[in-house]
Amino acid sequence: MKYDIAFPNLGIFIETLNNSITIHNFNIMYYGIIIAVAMMAGYLLVLFIAKKTKQNSDDYVDLFLIIMICAIIGARAYYVIFNWDYYEIRPYEILDVRKGGLAVFGGIILCIIALIIFCLRRKLNFFRLADTTVLGLLLGQSIGRYGNFFNMEAFGTYTNNIFAMRMLYDKVDSNSVDMNMLMNLINENGVSYVQAHPTFFYESSLNLILLVILLILFFKCNKFLGQTFASYLIGYGLIRFFIEGLRTDSLMFFKTNIRVSQAVALIFAFIGVLMIIYNITPLKSYVTNAIKKKNKENNIKIEEEM
Repeated sequence: MKYDIAFPNLGIFIETLNNSITIHNFNIMYYGIIIAVAMMAGYLLVLFIAKKTKQNSDDYVDLFLIIMICAIIGARAYYVIFNWDYYEIRPYEILDVRKGGLAVFGGIILCIIALIIFCLRRKLNFFRLADTTVLGLLLGQSIGRYGNFFNMEAFGTYTNNIFAMRMLYDKVDSNSVDMNMLMNLINENGVSYVQAHPTFFYESSLNLILLVILLILFFKCNKFLGQTFASYLIGYGLIRFFIEGLRTDSLMFFKTNIRVSQAVALIFAFIGVLMIIYNITPLKSYVTNAIKKKNKENNIKIEEEM
């Protein structure tokens, strides 16, 4: 039996895996549909949490469109920048996202910047909104990863563990097939298959677990504003660092062997740790008191000059 994709150690075989549907001669990619569903699911969760915690839901309604646009632009820009050798000679493909090519870290970074600007303009507390927003973001990330499944992309190197994913060699991007996978190429009835870590499944599942943990912390053990946001940076940073180490299609820093997303993941985790340390140690009180003291001294100088 010939099949497109399978999880042989789980006894799952899918003969045909389409990555799009056709409506009146117009192809709609499942990847795009899943991303849209992921965004809407995350948005609804954010609205639910906002109402549950008696926040102004209108702020999140206004924020949603901004975040949605920034997520797509940031994700695409990140992917293009760190894959510039390809797009430099194919500039006409830069705006073509139908084949994928969205890097989640780029979307997250631009969304954080947009959220900071939004809060400054509305005079809102950034950390309050960030705590709520990242919970919806995590749900969206968990769902969105299944777009990679339908595109048969973003997989890891060879494995034969219980979750091993076997794919028809002719259907995968040959640039993502590493030497380890080629050395373990599987031939059945004259048909070649590659077998790999289903990193989309790993990341989606770990994100859901992290979401449950953060929801519990958010509602049951929230010690300071920004705690959930900081915990997200640490948790997702560590998850992504691990997952990126398995993948065969990682974006690299220009002309180096450094995986961009692993470096960014560590930076995220480091920032999260600093936020936790700052808020649970006397450091915050020290800084606050130092600022008050400095302001008091400045006020005294102003009065003396007058």
